[in-house]
Amino acid sequence: METDQEPYVRLATLRQLHQVMADMNTARSLADTLQTVADGVVNGLGYELACVNLVRPDGDLVVAALAGNSAAEALITGRVGSRDSWERRLAMGEAWGELVFIPHTEGWVLDDDDVPQWYTDGPAPRFEDEWHPSDRLFAPMFTPSVPGGSSSCGELIGVLSVDRPRNGRRPGAWGKEALQMYAFQAAIAISNARLRANMQRALVRLEREQQALRASEESFRQAFEYAPSGMAIAEMGGDQHGRILRTNDALCRLLGRPASAMRRYAFSDLVHPEDIGTLLRTSAEGGRTELRLCRRDGSYLWVSLRNSVVADAADGPRFLLTHVEDIEERKRRELQLAHRASHDSLTGLPNSAELRSRLSARLCPRPQSAEPGLVESVDAAYGNTQPDPYGRNDQYTATATPVAADGTLQPYDANGHAFAFRAAPDVYGAYDHHVHAVAPEGEKDDGTKGLAVLFCDLDGFKSINDRFGHNAGDAVLIEVARRLGRAVRDGDTVARLGGDEFVVLADGLGRADAQDLAVRLRNEIIQPIRVDGRAMRVGGSFGIGWAQCGMTADEVLKSADERMYVEKRSRPKQHRRAG
Repeated sequence: METDQEPYVRLATLRQLHQVMADMNTARSLADTLQTVADGVVNGLGYELACVNLVRPDGDLVVAALAGNSAAEALITGRVGSRDSWERRLAMGEAWGELVFIPHTEGWVLDDDDVPQWYTDGPAPRFEDEWHPSDRLFAPMFTPSVPGGSSSCGELIGVLSVDRPRNGRRPGAWGKEALQMYAFQAAIAISNARLRANMQRALVRLEREQQALRASEESFRQAFEYAPSGMAIAEMGGDQHGRILRTNDALCRLLGRPASAMRRYAFSDLVHPEDIGTLLRTSAEGGRTELRLCRRDGSYLWVSLRNSVVADAADGPRFLLTHVEDIEERKRRELQLAHRASHDSLTGLPNSAELRSRLSARLCPRPQSAEPGLVESVDAAYGNTQPDPYGRNDQYTATATPVAADGTLQPYDANGHAFAFRAAPDVYGAYDHHVHAVAPEGEKDDGTKGLAVLFCDLDGFKSINDRFGHNAGDAVLIEVARRLGRAVRDGDTVARLGGDEFVVLADGLGRADAQDLAVRLRNEIIQPIRVDGRAMRVGGSFGIGWAQCGMTADEVLKSADERMYVEKRSRPKQHRRAG
């Protein structure tokens, strides 16, 4: 800056300052702004050297830009001075408003601190206001203060260091004010540059995140659309819970429905009525289940359905991502395996294990003779099986029952030590829905309808096996099984117990009905059976047993078997088969 006498300043100087300010506020980056600030001190304020020391995030100050001396720039740019050393400098010397001037007479104590600095040569001053090579002048830069704040200065963001005024003299009032104003404007420019840099970084980061989001959405779209198994997105919560929003091609092909039609349904509209509870539990909790979905032609398809709840951190659950996999073939194999385990491989009839299972399902451990009264039946149905403390329930034999201080009963346990009621038989708890199996009394038909068990043993089958071989015997067994199945009612069971023994379970029959059924079955069996062009005949001996609660399945079958042998022995051998 030229030597101007205050308050007179040359217009050229003002134009120069205006240009410096304009350059400082139009720099494209933070680094350009810092260098423009240093250049502006040299070009606009008349100093030969200027350095911008910028506060780092850790509080120390780094030499960010230097102008006026390329050697000094190469020497100290990028070097760091500690915050403590800088605060010590700013607390020393003379305060020229916001400026800090440290004369050479005091600055020698700073020669050994860690603040980067340069040294200039020159003659000793001859006048009082002449600049000494070891003089130091600092212009702190603060962020603009908040209006109404408690401090006139904001946060320190940097320090301008200047040296060697071109006129060789210490700055006057105009020079001091100009440097102070320049530092203020430089602080604003640096703050704005930082803000722009942060915004640019944020925009770049946002753009990258958006690109990643778009890429992720595209990846999800492709994975969703081209997945080999069915996928769907459904609403979660509200009145439209479960409504299908979007499906992929695989699910549309699986159910034989177009995507436009699928959007009119919820999964609850497509699921088999027996599986609706399973679907609702899976929809609410997420997870995997197996159920049946209805196809366009009305048939049902077994699928594995897996729900994932897609939630928003702020709004909570948003929708369900449903993965649907066709398991019809696996279910078919499972049913085949289950059928093989429970059915005879030769005849296709239920086998011995399945027969015992079906028979046991109709029996309970309570004997027929232990039929409870009306009151006791109601009590059993509602689980009220505790003994009456006043001895009014004769069905229960209860010893003296202790009474606690609060009036509650405290009966004994099984060992007679602790207190607990003698438990009523467990079977009573299930009698509210169980239909007891009863047997007719005596040998005459008294009108009682029960579960008849007809035990059949083929007569003359061994001779067929011996004469014509096992293939012929197998063919006879298959035909007998077919005839027995044809002769019984829907709901009756025809099972092959093993070898040439068959069992028929027929519920709701009286004694006369069971005997008529045995005759009808025997007449079906004795008809000639053609195997490989030969006519073969077998007979059948039937024993009629009755299943009743209190018996086991094996006891029922044994009773029918014994009656069959009685019936077989009661007929002459020549009459045991029809040919």
